[in-house]
Amino acid sequence: MGTYPTDLTLQLLAVRRKTGLPDPSLQQTVRRRLRLLENDSREVARALGELSARLLSIHSDQDRIVVTFKTFEEIWKFSTYHALGFTHHCLENLLVDQAFWLLSPNEDEETVVQVHVDQEALTLTHESLLTQEGPFFVLCPDHHVRLTTSPRGAGAGPQPLRRASRGPQGEAASAVDSSAPSPGTSSEEVAAVAAPETLIPFHQWALRVPWDPIDNSVSRPVTSDTPLMATGLASAVADYQGSGPEEMTFRGGDAIEILGAQVPGLPWCLGRHVASGQVGFVRTSLISVQGQASELENVIFLNEEERSFFSNEGRFSEEDARQLLRRASGADVCTVYSLDRLEEAECEQPEPEMPLPSLTPELRETLQKVKNVLEQCKSCQDCPEESASWGLCSASSGASSPDSEEPSFCLDSEADWTHPEALGSLLLFLDAPEYKACFRGLYDLSLPGLSTLFCGFTDEEELAGHLAQARGAAKKAGFPMALARLCFLLGRLCVRRLKLSQARVYFEEALGALGGHFGDLFLAVAVYANLATVHLKQKNRDRCVQVVPKASALLLGTPSHVCSTEAESELLKHALRQAIACRSPQAEARACFLLARHHTRLKQPEEALPFLERLLLLHGAWGSPEASWPMDGYLLLADIYSRQCLPHLALSCVRAASLRARGSPGSALRSADLVLRNCPRLHHPPAQTAHHLRRALASLASGPGRALRGPLCASLARLHSRHGQQDRAISFMAQAAEAAAGTGRRLAVDYVVALAWLYVLHGRSPLALDILESVLDVAVASEDQEGVIANMAAIALKRTGRTRQAAEGYYRALRVARSRGHLRNQAVVLANFGALCLQAGAGGLAQHYHLEAVKLFSRLPSGDCGQDFTWVLLRLGHLLTRRALARQGKCYYEWAFLVAVETDHLEGQLRAVQCLCHFYSTVMPSEAQCVVYHEFQLSLARRVADKVLEGQLLETISQLYLSLGTERAYRSALDYTKRSLGIFIDLQKKDKEAHAWLQAGKIYYILQQNELVDLYIQVAQNAALYTGDPNLGLELFEAAGDIFFNGTWEREKAVSFYRDRALPLAVTTGNQEAELRLCNKLVALLAELESPQEGLEFAHMALALSITLGDRLNERVAYHRLAALHHRLGHGELAEHFYLKALSLCNSPLQFDEETLYYVKVYLVLGDIIFYDLKDPFDAAGYYQLALAAAVDLGSKKAQMKIYTRLATIYHNFLLDREKSLFFYQKARTFATELNIRKVNLVPERCWGRAPWLAPSPPP
Repeated sequence: MGTYPTDLTLQLLAVRRKTGLPDPSLQQTVRRRLRLLENDSREVARALGELSARLLSIHSDQDRIVVTFKTFEEIWKFSTYHALGFTHHCLENLLVDQAFWLLSPNEDEETVVQVHVDQEALTLTHESLLTQEGPFFVLCPDHHVRLTTSPRGAGAGPQPLRRASRGPQGEAASAVDSSAPSPGTSSEEVAAVAAPETLIPFHQWALRVPWDPIDNSVSRPVTSDTPLMATGLASAVADYQGSGPEEMTFRGGDAIEILGAQVPGLPWCLGRHVASGQVGFVRTSLISVQGQASELENVIFLNEEERSFFSNEGRFSEEDARQLLRRASGADVCTVYSLDRLEEAECEQPEPEMPLPSLTPELRETLQKVKNVLEQCKSCQDCPEESASWGLCSASSGASSPDSEEPSFCLDSEADWTHPEALGSLLLFLDAPEYKACFRGLYDLSLPGLSTLFCGFTDEEELAGHLAQARGAAKKAGFPMALARLCFLLGRLCVRRLKLSQARVYFEEALGALGGHFGDLFLAVAVYANLATVHLKQKNRDRCVQVVPKASALLLGTPSHVCSTEAESELLKHALRQAIACRSPQAEARACFLLARHHTRLKQPEEALPFLERLLLLHGAWGSPEASWPMDGYLLLADIYSRQCLPHLALSCVRAASLRARGSPGSALRSADLVLRNCPRLHHPPAQTAHHLRRALASLASGPGRALRGPLCASLARLHSRHGQQDRAISFMAQAAEAAAGTGRRLAVDYVVALAWLYVLHGRSPLALDILESVLDVAVASEDQEGVIANMAAIALKRTGRTRQAAEGYYRALRVARSRGHLRNQAVVLANFGALCLQAGAGGLAQHYHLEAVKLFSRLPSGDCGQDFTWVLLRLGHLLTRRALARQGKCYYEWAFLVAVETDHLEGQLRAVQCLCHFYSTVMPSEAQCVVYHEFQLSLARRVADKVLEGQLLETISQLYLSLGTERAYRSALDYTKRSLGIFIDLQKKDKEAHAWLQAGKIYYILQQNELVDLYIQVAQNAALYTGDPNLGLELFEAAGDIFFNGTWEREKAVSFYRDRALPLAVTTGNQEAELRLCNKLVALLAELESPQEGLEFAHMALALSITLGDRLNERVAYHRLAALHHRLGHGELAEHFYLKALSLCNSPLQFDEETLYYVKVYLVLGDIIFYDLKDPFDAAGYYQLALAAAVDLGSKKAQMKIYTRLATIYHNFLLDREKSLFFYQKARTFATELNIRKVNLVPERCWGRAPWLAPSPPP
């Protein structure tokens, strides 16, 4: 067991399907998508869960997915899905974006994603799970199937099968050989037996049955050749005397025609003696067939009715097609007025489109084609409008078919059953020697034949009594076929009441009444099948050995036999096990087809799944690639998966079907319908439908399906337009208009109008106006269409700047909408007119018309107009916000959000929430509301799978939490930052990744987790350097320094980031603004760190850069900082010089109080420098007086008191002017009194000790 793997690796490769060569661009797309899924693997886990695999891990760097399995059923299902190609398509749907499916066949070049699995590892995993679950089946080299409990390579070999009464939970004795190697077996044979081959999972499952009625049925040795099914003539190789009337008697050499087919593994087949005409069972071992069927399709389907089974099950009607195309197209711009969404929610005035100077040849050709279409419409204007046929069936597969014809008679419970004439007519009818279509209701279990045939009988006992009376009459009158049919009906009634013994008696009597007559072959099949099922239920082994093989031969060999019992599947499974034992793919395929058909007709799709899957697998290995039925088989399988809520498997089935041979338009449309039913609901129709609509378009030819070309092209055009591909949409819509020109006037005009709208969306409004004018010129439009045209033309006129003509067009459209009573169209045109007023600067009128539109929209169901209503509410909210009606605007934003939620319109919800986020962040700031709406927007971004938007929102929410300033908020910010970091790593956005690493480091700095700060900053630097962008590196190094510069501890670390890393990059890149900014930060930081000498260098650099850039403010700052540094270094004269240079750059006259205060402070400092450092009290008094003048101008009493005190001290102690000293002292005392300061000290302060030459005198 130690050698078995516990997991399985799925290797993903992007290749071109035709050549198999790698596709590097698609491979990179796959890797990027895998990187995203690696971070959030829920969708991958769901998809792999549908494939019966369990996700272990994703390795995006190696393009690998690792899965594991826990049960045998999981490995069986996964191996089946992988063999059918579902793993490729399932993961392909996850790994490619919507634009991939919109590629044209030329662009596509059929690039696909392939999943490679190590088959040896898959086999070993299969064997490991089989060993864990008990005995399993192996194919020995002597071509016998045996049970074993030992894994491959173990000491013990396969064991002979034991009988079911003593055996383990599942011996399929009928499908295997119970013989074991004899004691005299040679060493080579023993070695061969010791190396058996494990049967595939499907065979393991099929051979596991709780009880089998026939033991040791395969007694003859199995050859190594693959047996084939046989049809046509055969010759007898020996004499045979039939043991009953149903068995044929023949002599060696007689020619025998095989009826239906002879199935390998079954001991009987039905044949007709060519010479005598006798029909009966023939021992297959006693005949030699002359012709064997080599084509798999010829033995799966024995007639055309069987061959059409899959296509009949998936019929797609015209009504289904119309509903599909309506769903795939979205809103119809030809019947509903279009809302002008050029500005959408931002309502900014757009720049008008410039009219084209002249049409290009291509556009001129398009306009001419439109005119030709309109001329054709005008020529057939007097012809009656008829809906052309699309060439599809009129009813879907759920409707009744001719085969379900009911009996042509009905027996009433009130009829006199004792009357000879009434009973005689019944017996004569039932005694028909051959099969009639009206008998189908008697035999077919899937039809309500008994209930309609015997209407009025509510009591089955009463009905059984009447049938028994008729049976007695038939026996007396000698009507064998009537007796057989009546006994069969009585037997069916007994089975329904679980009276199996009585039912067995009736079925055996029916078989005896037939007397070997096979004129009504369907009756014979029904009798044998029902009798065999009764023996199976009663576990009557002896009778099963006689009846079951013959019943199985009839079921498999009879074309289009009628299903008459639910237990028929047990007989077909018995035949399937025989086919597996004799290793006949043809017989196995025939049995799987009949089992799939049986369960499908009985509305048991889950039971039909394994057989339908196996049938498609066998066709892939043995069938013809040109066969058309597998496409319908895949679509039936997809429909079953869809009903079982397995969307990924359903889409994979549809994709597999589309890669088969070209099918009919109906099958292509059915594929598109399955895609729409199983794709996740997004705000746009799924792009996968485009591929199938193109297939339907390509399969159309001249004939009844020609009318379908127009709707298909129109649907493709709208689909491409919804995904933003307007050029492709215009091309398809032009084709739709040309195709509809001869099929219907209204439809052609609709397509021409839709073409004009596409040109409006594409920014070619002048051409759209020409097209709309052409429609009006030929006068082929109805009144409704004229309203649509007027509204659309007004939108185009607005975009070209012709406001007055646009207003007139809106008025005409409004008049038409009011005359027709269309409230929605009235609301749309009023909203459009409001947008026109807003563009013209009439805000009041714009508000009025938007309010009128909202009133009309609010009267309509939200499901019909939810999207337009949402946009109008958002536009009105934005308009009110701009007009300073913030609270009303907020209400309309919230109303728009509620409407979008009600209609489940994700795009509208996103836009409304974005407006609310902007409102609460700028208009009426509210941090709590801002966080709430941003988090809801984040959930919407996840729903639409927009990873870029999700990363941006996580970044924004982190900043919001960071601004709250609490420890809990900091930790929430850290969590959101790390989540955004994961997304940026997955998206390979290195710049965003670097900023996220740095943001996390900043938060750790705030949380004082210093051991992580340096780590995150280093990783951020590495990410920035990885890009090779010096500007990004400069930005990151400066931001890293800002973390410490703006902090309160370890501020010295900012110096290395600014000086050693960011500044050299700024010099290298020539970014003088950044260089100046960094020098200023370094000067301020070094000054605070008591390193003024080092700061001088950067101060001079800042001064030079300021002069170079012509930035007077930064130049003044540089002079000031130079002066301050020199002052701290004791360079008084230089400090005075630079302070005076800084003052010289101030504005004159002074405009703000801050500038005056600056003068006060600088002159005070200059006075201190001159007085203390340069020992000149006279000049110092001059600077103090200048400071006093500025303080007086400023009106600062405290500053004036301080300056007066200094002047009094200087004049009293140093300049010895008693009069001035007293004057200044009195001024200082006056301000002190006003400021409530009790004492004014004229003694020099301690700092005056820097001037020891001073000898102060006592105060006056």
